[in-house]
Amino acid sequence: MSPAILLTFLVVYFALLLSVAYFTSKKSADNSTFFVANRNAKWYMVAFGMIGTALSGVTFISVPGAVGVSNFSYFQFVIGNAIGFIVIAYVLLPLYYRMNLTSIYTYLEERLGHKSYKTGAMIFLISRTIGSAFRLYLVGIILQRYIFDAWNVPFAVTIIICLVLIWLYTNKGGLKTIIITDTLQTFFLVLAVVLSIYFMADGLGLSVLGAFEAVKESSYSTIFVWEDFLGSKNHFWKHIIGGAFVTIAMTGLDQDLMQKNLSMKTIGEAQKNMLTFTGIFIVINLFFLSVGALLYIYAAKNNIDVSALLTPDYLYPEIALNYLTILPGIIFMMGLTAATFATTDSALTALTTSYCVDFLNFNKKENPNDPALVRVRNYVHLAFSFLILIVILAFRVLNDDSVVNAIFTAASYTYGPLLGLFSFGILTKYRVNDNLVPYICLASPILIYLLNHFVVQPYTSYNVGFELIIYNGLLTFIMLLITSPGKQVNPERLPTEQAY
Repeated sequence: MSPAILLTFLVVYFALLLSVAYFTSKKSADNSTFFVANRNAKWYMVAFGMIGTALSGVTFISVPGAVGVSNFSYFQFVIGNAIGFIVIAYVLLPLYYRMNLTSIYTYLEERLGHKSYKTGAMIFLISRTIGSAFRLYLVGIILQRYIFDAWNVPFAVTIIICLVLIWLYTNKGGLKTIIITDTLQTFFLVLAVVLSIYFMADGLGLSVLGAFEAVKESSYSTIFVWEDFLGSKNHFWKHIIGGAFVTIAMTGLDQDLMQKNLSMKTIGEAQKNMLTFTGIFIVINLFFLSVGALLYIYAAKNNIDVSALLTPDYLYPEIALNYLTILPGIIFMMGLTAATFATTDSALTALTTSYCVDFLNFNKKENPNDPALVRVRNYVHLAFSFLILIVILAFRVLNDDSVVNAIFTAASYTYGPLLGLFSFGILTKYRVNDNLVPYICLASPILIYLLNHFVVQPYTSYNVGFELIIYNGLLTFIMLLITSPGKQVNPERLPTEQAY
């Protein structure tokens, strides 16, 4: 497909997003609007828009591409995700609403101490910056290969263009704008995956029902892996347990997705949002796995050498842009762009919110909406855009793995201490040695990494999968317990319904 056609589509797409940003921020663009959308968001819009944020371009590209190696076993992980979302809805959200939080990490200050609070917030900033960079990197390499390489545009310039466009439509309205744009982008994402199934079926000479039947009858549709618990990363229990804890950490302890939940008026609306989101999330992932199976069936039928691709992440764009007609190619680019930018714009807003509240103490200012503070927020927003650019360029040099694996591996190390901190606060009534918390949260992932790479891998048959985050969080929890002064916290200081 002509790069000029794809570029024209992107220009029109971003013009639409900028129009939405203009109308949502022209009346009010203060910090309350940016951080929590004035706590007036509609739960059904947030639920639908969160799909685009949670899935991202990783799901759009890497999940279908991985079907060739792991079949539908990823769906076990999705089931674990669903369990994690339910825990978030009925354990974490009530806690956050009782405390009326803007940044969820202020819980740590109330429960554990000042240094614990700053440590938790810093872990989020590092984790979300890395994760967002990985996700934007994915769409960047696709845009580079299929559009900008035609004009010899450097990869760094491609990423800069993406980040500038995202900054332009998020820097004023923040969360209020993103709730609208993410709803729009999720619609495009869902439409793209449904139409992709239709076009793939048509390319195979099948009806849509016939395509699903072909997927069902293929070897790719195998979901459950029960054999070789030690050696297989895809074993059922590893995916279920790992999926649940990854979700609790990467969603429930992550300012990005929780910020959207905190934008609603009541806890009941927030819980309806999470449960509705969970149902849609499961169905959409099944659709993406089906797209992956159809891609491999199509490649086999048309003698496409999948092994010649640099990474399985290229399979979907290769077929959509080079083997199907113009319309399927545009639909693919629409879905990929919507998925990736829905994630990145949300992450930039959450990173800005966390830094302004957790480190610049906007919530403690006499007038948080002071124009001077709004200007500071804009500078912070720009700084995080630049930081994401730096991480992407570094990842461009170092990455040799599928992006989906890279993201969850990184998350297991960075979010593990956050999981340990919140678990200690919620499950025990003991104090922590607040001065040691930063060192414990740094030591835990380092020790887990060394143990895995120099003991478990060389000397055992155990292959660590997504459950790595559990070991990391558990080690953090144990070290917090061992170093605890052993004194119970006064009940009045515990974040309970009675206390708040």
